[in-house]
This record gives sequence, structure tokens and C-alpha cells, in this order.
Amino acid sequence: MTRRQLLRRGAAALGVTVLLVVGWIALPLPAALANPGPVPRIVLLDRHGLPLRATRAAEARGGWTSLGDLDPKLLQAFLAVEDHRFYDHHGVDLRALGRAAVQDVRARGLVAGGSTITMQLARLLVGTPRTIPGKVSQIFWSWRLDLHLDKQTILEQYLNRVPLGQGTAGVTAAADLYFGADPRTLSLGQAALLAALAHAPARDNPLVSVERARARRRIALARMAALGFARAEDVQRANLEPVVVHDAVAPFLAPHFTTHVLAEAGQDSAVPSGEWRTTLDLGLQTALEAEVRHTVETLRDKGVAEAALVVLDNADGDVLAWVGSPDFFADTAGQVDMVISPRQPGSALKPFLYGLAFDRGYTPASVLPDIPHTYETTFGPYRPRNYDRAFHGPVRARDALGSSYNVPAVELAQRIGVASLLATLHTAGFATLDHSAEYYGLGLALGNGDVTLLELANGYRALANGGIWRPVRWNMTSAAPLEQRRIMSGQAAALVLDVLSDPVARMPSFGNETPLDFPFKAAAKTGTSRHFTDNWAVATTGRFTVAVWVGNFNGTPMQGVGGITGAGPLLHRAALLVAQRVPPGAFATPAQLGAVAVHICRLSGMRAGPECPPATEWFVPGTEPTETCDWHRGGRVALPVEYADWAAQNPGAGLGVTPGHGPGVSLPEPASRTGLTDPGATPRGSNNQTPAVAGFHITSPQDGDRYSVPVGTDPRYATVALRAVGGTGVRWYVDGHPWRSDRWPIAHGRHTIRAVDASGIADQVSVVVE
Repeated sequence: MTRRQLLRRGAAALGVTVLLVVGWIALPLPAALANPGPVPRIVLLDRHGLPLRATRAAEARGGWTSLGDLDPKLLQAFLAVEDHRFYDHHGVDLRALGRAAVQDVRARGLVAGGSTITMQLARLLVGTPRTIPGKVSQIFWSWRLDLHLDKQTILEQYLNRVPLGQGTAGVTAAADLYFGADPRTLSLGQAALLAALAHAPARDNPLVSVERARARRRIALARMAALGFARAEDVQRANLEPVVVHDAVAPFLAPHFTTHVLAEAGQDSAVPSGEWRTTLDLGLQTALEAEVRHTVETLRDKGVAEAALVVLDNADGDVLAWVGSPDFFADTAGQVDMVISPRQPGSALKPFLYGLAFDRGYTPASVLPDIPHTYETTFGPYRPRNYDRAFHGPVRARDALGSSYNVPAVELAQRIGVASLLATLHTAGFATLDHSAEYYGLGLALGNGDVTLLELANGYRALANGGIWRPVRWNMTSAAPLEQRRIMSGQAAALVLDVLSDPVARMPSFGNETPLDFPFKAAAKTGTSRHFTDNWAVATTGRFTVAVWVGNFNGTPMQGVGGITGAGPLLHRAALLVAQRVPPGAFATPAQLGAVAVHICRLSGMRAGPECPPATEWFVPGTEPTETCDWHRGGRVALPVEYADWAAQNPGAGLGVTPGHGPGVSLPEPASRTGLTDPGATPRGSNNQTPAVAGFHITSPQDGDRYSVPVGTDPRYATVALRAVGGTGVRWYVDGHPWRSDRWPIAHGRHTIRAVDASGIADQVSVVVE
């Protein structure tokens, strides 16, 4: 076939296509497209069927409003913002499309659409996707609408259907929700704000962000002034109007929760009518809102202005209560939702570090050093300090976690690896920790990364559920989410919960009586960020989890408010209120999961000798101590040599210490001596599940660990400890070759590490060095 023949055939095909398109455009519109309404309406109910919120008020104040009845300022605002050449084109503004195409090419993506009001109406009526083929379909439908409908009808249809955030469809519903106003009589500022929301209603509506809504309104008003739709003095007054005015007549309960639900449901493009039964308990919500307000009033003289709270049902993840601020309608800060706003949680992240350690062979009896130590990091020397500004010498992990000591936690993070801790936190649902392990450094063990209250509550819920994380649920009509992932073994989670519910372990730091003591079994933890900016407290039982935050939205430090005096009392009262409606239940104990009880020395963590202060501790089989304590001799205590300097500066320290004597406890060698960076690990086993720690197995490294040599570190000093528990006479093999040291210098590539005990039982892991 010749070139001329191909051109003829192409021209003929193009002509036929044009004729078909023109014929299709000329066809009469489906009757449903030209008819008014109905306007979709959503009603949110609590779990018992009580109304929480409707996207618009009753029919007498809502529904379809004819164009002639709408305030002229509203029409001018939408024309100025969305399509100021509306009356000059035939459905498609070719200049706007060309300008949008240039912007998209420069940005290498869809950043501008160039859509006219007619094109937007076509998308609302037909549902064209936001793709290039969808845009072409939208253009054809716009021509068809413009041919069969007059401009006034198109504008009326658009203004009564356009989504304006929070599930609203049309200006009538939006004016009612945001201002409690009628679209027939709006102020200039109100009209400009509604027009400004059309571009990004989910992001810019005032119930999500007052500041973004105010900024978008300012742009809309400036556009109206530039086109001559408003005078400069009127624009100046309009910019001073309140952004949102609450209509007390319309139902608007649990405002932060319902705002989040509507945003999560994606109700900004297609709003289905009907009633949605949420998981919220309105009676509990109301009681807890009062507790939040009471807490702020009580602590106001200490510089506390805000507080927040969330309650989860542990079984299905149902959100039972959600209080984002003391007063949703307070000035500009009320709409800030601290349930989902990231802030630093302080020590509230420590349980996840210790759970990871318990899966790596540590136990609640493992002795950790709480002595002065300087860590060399990429950001300079780092010397952690405890909350009480004191050092406590050798401390068992139980006391270190229960009393929330910082120094042992940092040492533990150094040994295990910050990247491994970060990987565990990601598995536990802390998606807001979106920086690298090097960015956070060892301070991650002390909560220097931003997380949300909802993430924290759901992470503790995972501990109560045996170390298994599942998403939360807000819709009662949907099944509980099937997604799940294991963050630690069930035995490690049980040990963490046992420590957090142990009042004796808390006593050294918090005293005999604290708000963390409940008349039922509950594991509780507090956290305070640097400079007393944020104060957190969490409690989990077998059936529910409560998490609270106290502080200031603007980051102003509180005046010496810690977990016990700030968030702790609110947590205590909230948990008691929840327990009146939800039986607390009980979580699995270490004994129920096969742990064994061993009498140990309260100081050394080894098996108790005749002179030792005794204690009983739980151990996963294979991790219990085998040696009897030899720190106590003739009524005196001989500490290991690494505590000599601390002991000399703290004579006796209540222990009867003889500094620098004794054989010393064999503590695992800190990773700080190796310069090793551990970029994270995937737990062993199928489906990312960490197996129960039982029998002979390797605890370091773990299957799936990934390593890299830190910048500036001599590769000779980048080593990994080789450790196993549950066996004797262990022989090591690396890539099939015998290895006679308890440390292995890392080398690039994928490696297999195998351990065989004297009886022939073997365990094997694979690691990657990048």
C-alpha cells in the first residue's frame, strides 16, 4: 500500500470519527442529567444508632437551591475562581487547556487541569476519571452539555452538586455546615471561602485546617477584586471574617472523629446517601470530652492549654472515643486534631525496644549499665541522662523499663541497632517515622521521632494482642480488617506487659502510688518529650487501650508537667470510665505462654545465692540464667569492673559496694565498640512472624538482618556478635566454613550463619551486608 493510499484511508477514518462524535454530541441528553437533585446526604451514627452528624441539615434548610435564589456574590466568587470566561466559551476553554498542558509538561505530571465549570459538571454527572482519556471524554461531554443546556442551567447544576468537603454536595449543604447559613444570604467572605474549597475540598476545608482555608479564601477574594467583582474595601473587611461559624442547631458531635471519618471515606468526589453506623460510643465520648476539658482547666496554671485522647477496642480495633482537642470550635486551634497530629512521644516508645530485645535473647533480668557514657555519633558526642539526673549503676531490664531510665535504653538501642528498632516501629504501625535510622540516631529509643496518638494507641493494642498489629476500624458495617503483622513474639509481648503492669518496677522512679495503678490488670507507660513540650500516657488491658496527650499545639513548654502529674491523671480517670462500659479483661501472662519462674538476685539478675536479695523473674525457656550470683560475699557487694568509676563516685549507693572487685558479670559487648550500624531486620519465620523463643536458636544476628558499615569506620572494627541460647558447646559456621570467634567481621554480600550445639541441634540465619 502506497503512502498516498494510507493518507486517504487515515483521512477517511478521521472524517468518520468526527461525524460520529458530532452525531453523539447532537443526541438529546439523558433525562436524568438535566433534572435537579437529589442531593446526597450522609448521616453518621454512633455504635448504638445515636446521631453524630449529618452532612447537611433537614430538608427545610437544605436540598436544591435555584440559581435565581442564590446570593449573587456566590455566583461571582465561583466564576472568578473557577471559570471567569464561563459565558464566552462553549464548554471548553482552549486557552486554559493549553496553559494547563504547558504546566503539566513542565512538571512531568498532572498538576493543572484547565477544567471549566461545564467540564467539572460533566465529571460530576458522568464520573469521568482524572486521566488523559478521562479528560478527552470530559471535553466531549462538556460540548454536549453546552449544546443542550443554557448557561444558567449548567451553573445551577454545578453549584448544587460541587463537592465542598466533609461529605457536602453543593453550596447549600456547605453553607449550612460551615456557617449555619442560607446560600441566599451570604457574606462576601463566606461566598469566597465556598468557591475557594472547590479546588481541594478535602485538604482546604476549615474543619480540617483553618489556616489553609483562610489562605485559600484570601486568594479567592484577591481574584474577585482583580476581576472587578468586589471592591478593595469590601475585600479587606471580608478577610477579617471568621473562617467557620458553628451552627448549634445541626447535630455535630464528636467533631474531630466525624471530620476524620468523612475525610478517610473520600467523600469529596462521590457522596453516597445513607446512614453510616460508626464504632464510636457517644456516651463514652461525651464523658471523656468532659475529662479532657477538666484536665486542661486543672493544669492551666502550669502552662497547659490542650489535651487529646483516643480509646480502642482491642479485639476489632474499634475506635470507641476520639477527642482531638478540648474545644473543636475554639478560635484557630480548636480544629487541630492531636489524635492524628505527629509529635514526639518520649519514653512511650521504650516498650517496643525492650520487646525487640526480649526476642533477641535479653530477659527482664538482663543487667544493663546505667552509668555515664558518651556515644560518638555522626552528629557529634551524645551523652544521655535520666529524668532524675542521676545514674543507678547496674539495673535489670525490668527496673530499667518500669522506671523508664533513659541511659540503659540508649545502651540497649546501641547494642541491638537503631535500624532494627526503627524497623520494629514501622511494623508496629508508626508510619510517621519517615526518616532514616541515622537521622534519628540513638535518641529514637527515647522517642525523638514524631508519631501520632492513634499510632501509639494501636501499637500498645498490638502488645495486648500478643504482639500482632492490626489496623483500627471506624465503620461498624464493615468487617474487622484482615491485615495483620507480627511485631514481636507473643512471649516477648507478655514479658513487656508484665513489666508495665508491675508497680514495684515503677517504684524507684515514680513512688508507691501513681496514676498508673488501676483496680484491674493494666499495663501503663508515660512519655515526656524534651523541654516538657509533649506529655503522653497509655494504658492497655485485655479488652481496651486508652492513650492520652497533654501539651500545647504551638509547642510552648509546660511548666514541669511530667507523665505522672500531666497525662497520668487524665489516663487514670479515662481508663476507669472506659472500664465501666467495657470489662477490662486480662491479657496473656508469661506463665500462660510457657515462661518459667526462677529465683534470681535482685541486683545481678543471676540465680540467687544465699546472701542475695531475692526476686522472682519470668524467663522464656532456654533464656533463664544458669550461674549463681557471686556479687554478694560476706555481707558486701562486689560489682563488675565496668562499674568501678560509678561505684567510686557513689560510695555504697545503698549496696555496700566494694568498687572494682569481683569477677564481673558477662554482659553482651556493646555495639559501640564495633562501630556497627544495623539497618534493620525482618523477623524470622513465614509471613514475617517471629517464632516463640524456645529451644536452641540463634539470637544474634537474626534471619533477614541487613547491615552496612558506617561512614568513616574502619571495616576491621565493624563486627556482629554471634550468640545463641538454649544449647551448650556451640560451634559456628559462616557460609559453610567453621568460625571460632564470637564476633564476625561483616563482608559485603549475602551470608549464611549456622550454629550447632553439642547435641547436634542446629539453627541457621541469612543476613545481607550492603
